[in-house]
Amino acid sequence: MNADLIKKIIEGALLAAGKPMDIAKIETLFEEDQCPPRDQIRAALEEVEEDCRGRGFELAQTASGYRFQVRQDLAEWVNRLWTEKPKRYSRAMLETLALIAYRQPLTRGDIEQVRGVAVSSDIIRTLQERDWVRVVGYRDVPGKPALYATTKNFLDYFNLKNLEQLPALSEIKDFAELDPELELALSGTDISSAPVAANDEDNSLEDNSLEENSLEGFDLQQQTDGVVEDDAEIDTQINTDSLRSGSNHE
Repeated sequence: MNADLIKKIIEGALLAAGKPMDIAKIETLFEEDQCPPRDQIRAALEEVEEDCRGRGFELAQTASGYRFQVRQDLAEWVNRLWTEKPKRYSRAMLETLALIAYRQPLTRGDIEQVRGVAVSSDIIRTLQERDWVRVVGYRDVPGKPALYATTKNFLDYFNLKNLEQLPALSEIKDFAELDPELELALSGTDISSAPVAANDEDNSLEDNSLEENSLEGFDLQQQTDGVVEDDAEIDTQINTDSLRSGSNHE
């Protein structure tokens, strides 16, 4: 099978799949006796990526594999395909997600110790329902509290290949100004125990000040675009699955 046909097959499959495809999945497109070697598949992917340069979409690699997606700098216009605005979540949820992402695995009690407030059950449930967070074990202490960590879907959603691509805290605008103790906790510095006081229950989900995936001050999605302004509304990351069905735009 010639290289040009292999490239076209991969392009078509990536466009039709609507979700990331890794090398193993791409191999299933071919009959066993016609399957090209992996170095040839990788070469075809590199050519596809090169062909996308200067166009309105790109070939991106995430934790789950390769996918086509609209370039981030075009989100302002492409998001107008949808009349419904993205959901907005509270700072409590975004801080909880940030702690899990940077310090995983950790328990609900660990999060409460840092934030100084009880973590709403709605926050943990919503993060699990979105498949951004999952239970990876239980701490061997009385009560056996669950240990939480992020998932591949979390990495895919925020356009990351692995956790090493999380932005350095020094690159995140005004993190220390937003919450100095939270910055220390994320960086791994020990801080004194904070008493658990109020509860996040009343405002755990929706909040008009924060958009669904802006992670204001914890800017994963916009890391390649530099810093963002405070209270800015960040457009949702869009991929070709969103463009075809709108399934990722909630």
